[in-house]
Amino acid sequence: MSKKYFGTDGIRGRVGEYPITPDFMLKLGWAAGMAFRKMGACKVLVGKDTRISGYMFESALEAGLTSAGADVMLLGPMPTPAIAYLTRTFQAQAGIVISASHNPHDDNGIKFFSGQGTKLPDDIELMIEELLDTPMTVVESSKIGKVSRINDASGRYIEFCKGSVPTGTSFSGLKIVVDCAHGATYKVAPSVFRELGADVVVLSAQPNGLNINHNCGSTHTEALQAAVLAEQADLGIAFDGDGDRVLMVDHTGTVVDGDELLFIIARDLHGRGKLQGGVVGTLMSNLGLELALADLDIPFVRANVGDRYVISELLERNWVIGGENSGHIVCFDHTTTGDAIIAALQVLMALKARNEGLAQSRQALRKCPQVLINVRFGGGVSPLEHEKVKQASERVTEAMAGRGRVLLRKSGTEPLVRVMVEGEDEAQVRGYAEELAKLVTEVSA
Repeated sequence: MSKKYFGTDGIRGRVGEYPITPDFMLKLGWAAGMAFRKMGACKVLVGKDTRISGYMFESALEAGLTSAGADVMLLGPMPTPAIAYLTRTFQAQAGIVISASHNPHDDNGIKFFSGQGTKLPDDIELMIEELLDTPMTVVESSKIGKVSRINDASGRYIEFCKGSVPTGTSFSGLKIVVDCAHGATYKVAPSVFRELGADVVVLSAQPNGLNINHNCGSTHTEALQAAVLAEQADLGIAFDGDGDRVLMVDHTGTVVDGDELLFIIARDLHGRGKLQGGVVGTLMSNLGLELALADLDIPFVRANVGDRYVISELLERNWVIGGENSGHIVCFDHTTTGDAIIAALQVLMALKARNEGLAQSRQALRKCPQVLINVRFGGGVSPLEHEKVKQASERVTEAMAGRGRVLLRKSGTEPLVRVMVEGEDEAQVRGYAEELAKLVTEVSA
């Protein structure tokens, strides 16, 4: 069955436009509560990022969940991976995150975690969707759920993150700039790095409900790059609004993306004999990552874009590390989902082990030029199904003669077609990408 509401990363959209409305969230809370109660006594954790609409949706979900007889434990603003972790430690049936991740404040969404801290299984998502199409009822008064607040959630998660590095680890002498995107990491991330001994300069940690991801964080690294240079820091760390993506900046002000961070972590694990299997990337992972891993005899496979697909591939192969160039990095040897703080700590550990700076450590991966152009379309028939687009894609692929690749795909969260071309000659790659993007725009008109 195809899903009506759930996309690749939960339910997401513009605030006030269906289904991102208070009445839908009320019904969603009820439907989720009813679905989880079928598995027995029901306790659900609810956390959020810092966008202003989170208060509204938190209240609506709380009312819906309790009307179905589910007990609710509120976490307040916390990173998405923290909610996955706390769902496990509190032995809850599920965790709910109110967040639109790296999107601006006028978007919001809902993500679910299972009681194991993993993405919700498809059959549970389908059950929730079926319940959404049935009339809402309320359990009898004596069975209405109770609501409480977990006041020490931040402290618990900080200790969990610190526990991902060996006891006694110190980053004393390391100066880092941390950009929290005015988002969910604004309290916990600076504390983690400071408590491990680093000299921390903090950017974008004054959320006001409207500034999340605005010209900051992993989607806008310019301020972080400038700050690393101005502070003469060793490196910079950029999180997104909900704390499941991380990018870095080396001491020269150069951005280090998810592919490079993934390589640094994988090489370190491999060198210490702790890399179980290989590495999972995505269709968007740079060809250079694949080649650099091959030089180390590390297996590499590509999953569909989206961390749920990376995680699925890791579980199927019983491997421990995977990620996306956008900065979603999954370290299964430490946690159950993409966690930006834990991934950043693993990079710092790898640098410390090799006694290298970030600029030096990334040199072993030589990225192929890759051009990505996002083309907005108005819905209806996908431009990717158009015969002209298919023919043009095949022609470009053939012209690159095995020394490059074309990837056209629809975004799972926005009405966008992503046009990506990768190859050895940057000018040629850009020309092909612009040609294909123009054609997608024309057939979408």
